Amino acid sequence: MNVAAVVRSADGFTPPGPADFDLPAIGGGSTMDFLGQEAVLGVTKPMLQLVLAAFLVFAFFKVASAKRAMVPGKLQFVGEEAYGFVRNSLSRDIIGSHDFQKYTPYLFSLFFFILLNNLFASIPLLQFPTFSRSGMVYSLALLSWVVYNVAGIRKHGFVGYFKLQSVPAGIGGPMLILLVPLEFMSNILVRPVTLALRLFANMFAGHLLLILFALGGEYLVTEMAIQYAPVGIIAWLLFIAVAFLEILIQFLQAYVFVLLNAMYISGAIADEH
Repeated sequence: MNVAAVVRSADGFTPPGPADFDLPAIGGGSTMDFLGQEAVLGVTKPMLQLVLAAFLVFAFFKVASAKRAMVPGKLQFVGEEAYGFVRNSLSRDIIGSHDFQKYTPYLFSLFFFILLNNLFASIPLLQFPTFSRSGMVYSLALLSWVVYNVAGIRKHGFVGYFKLQSVPAGIGGPMLILLVPLEFMSNILVRPVTLALRLFANMFAGHLLLILFALGGEYLVTEMAIQYAPVGIIAWLLFIAVAFLEILIQFLQAYVFVLLNAMYISGAIADEH
């Protein structure tokens, strides 16, 4: 758990905050001012976790599919079930049986990449959710934005796609003056922001809550009077409960992120909006 910014001062316990997510560069590094905030120049832990997650996902499914047999072994069975889950539940059911195949590899890779990075928050020694760093999430959302917009432009052409996304079917007259800008903002501009914000906020808030219960409980037990010790123990119990809840949220947020991607692709290539 990253607790460097949580210190005990003469005034008592300092609660955790956003500063706990500003990890220093590994091996040291310089800083610079960027848009009024201090930015780290160097390789940080979340950067390495992105690379590690990509490697682990690739390696696992490469090994799982290396010896394909009619009667699958345990590893092949797990790999096939994992692929089938994304292919059938997220890709085919949302996009449709006609077009889903070309987008399944992206959705499949995206789901397990996000899931593993989320689970890093619950793995000992790592214990940091990669996507609690907003820059990581917005980069991923931008990639998804490019994918579903390119899919729509390929299907309908540049003008046809933006018309489909901006002009509601069956609406005409003066109402279009109000609805067209709203539809354009909702379907083109706002989607990547809300897509990223949902994942970032859940990973950030969950980890912050874990730090608060863990360190708050420790402070109450070790630094406060004895009568506060039971409250500290309750805080530790809540820490354990929230830790298990976080595992469920980590899976759900990966699922929701990819589900929305599939829905956006489906809407982009649909003939009617």
